[in-house]
Amino acid sequence: MRVQRYAAEELWREITYLGYHLHWELDALLDLEHADRTRLVREVGDLNERAWQGVAQHV
Repeated sequence: MRVQRYAAEELWREITYLGYHLHWELDALLDLEHADRTRLVREVGDLNERAWQGVAQHV
């Protein structure tokens, strides 16, 4: 079985994004499996999108 390496820059973008929005410690973010981390990125992005839509409706 060959382990695929994840691009370091992409990993750091995801970690930074999640850390900023979730306020989790670095170790907790680094311990996430790839699939869990990418799902969290999508879910946080969806929450942000809905929040901005709500803001736009009140402007």
